[in-house]
Amino acid sequence: MRPFQLLAGPGDVSDARGLAAAARRAEQIGIDVLVLTDHLIDQLAPIVAMTAAADATERLGVGTFVFNNDLRHPAVLAQDLGSIDVLSGGRLQIGIGAGWNEPEYVAIGTPFEPVRVRQARLAEAIAVLKGCFADGPFSFEGAHYTVRDYDARPKPVQRPHPPFLIGGGGRRTLELAAREAQVVGLAPRILSGQRSEPGSITGAGTAEKIGWVRDAAGHHFADLRLNVYPSGWPVTVTNEARPVARQLVDRFRRRTGVELTEAEVLESPHVFVGSIDGLEAKIREQRERLGIDSIMVGELGELDALVERLAGT
Repeated sequence: MRPFQLLAGPGDVSDARGLAAAARRAEQIGIDVLVLTDHLIDQLAPIVAMTAAADATERLGVGTFVFNNDLRHPAVLAQDLGSIDVLSGGRLQIGIGAGWNEPEYVAIGTPFEPVRVRQARLAEAIAVLKGCFADGPFSFEGAHYTVRDYDARPKPVQRPHPPFLIGGGGRRTLELAAREAQVVGLAPRILSGQRSEPGSITGAGTAEKIGWVRDAAGHHFADLRLNVYPSGWPVTVTNEARPVARQLVDRFRRRTGVELTEAEVLESPHVFVGSIDGLEAKIREQRERLGIDSIMVGELGELDALVERLAGT
């Protein structure tokens, strides 16, 4: 059984000193990868912030959770990422997804195309990134990207490429992740609307997604890490989890019309509500039963005590 891979965000930081302090704190308590989000909001740009975090530390991995593929051409992104991997001495992890937040697209005049188009573009972008990271020139001809006899530089330190984290809640994206990623993010679909699948957040829903990944990965499945993260409710450390669970049940009912049980909510791999002892036991049980061994714990400070217990185990 592999040790856990632990990921965390730096929290609310807006300057170099705060980011460096957060990165050093993450390294000290046992976080493996400090991850930055990628949104067009009031936050530090992830590429710049990853570089600064790596510079402030010695062992800490840096990554994204996750890049919106539609915001950058993959060949341009490859140069940025290759540079980070070189400057950090091989500590980069690449989290990337198809993009989902429509208001950001509207704000900058970028078409928010149907999910299948965004998924297809993501698949091509991953092929371009890996082609850029490989030795020698390469060419690629797709529906969305064309690359001709291009030898991208700099090449990353990690060969053949830094590890990819690809996540999603739908079968098509998870099958892509199973084929192309080293870490598969098991995202729930719990938003209201046409594509809402509240059961996706439950243990049973997660097990179904893992089955899709297993079928698509084949013999490669044993090499994959499976990742979960808090979703649908803030991280809540409490000895009284049931009242919080009732609030979650009510919230899901209001947003989706679906009735989950308190037990389903508290057992969900994506609900981080309970005591430190209880959360530790739950996470260890999930690894044993489902193989989930990559944990995004939210932001630093919320679950530092849990991280210190899980780190290296």
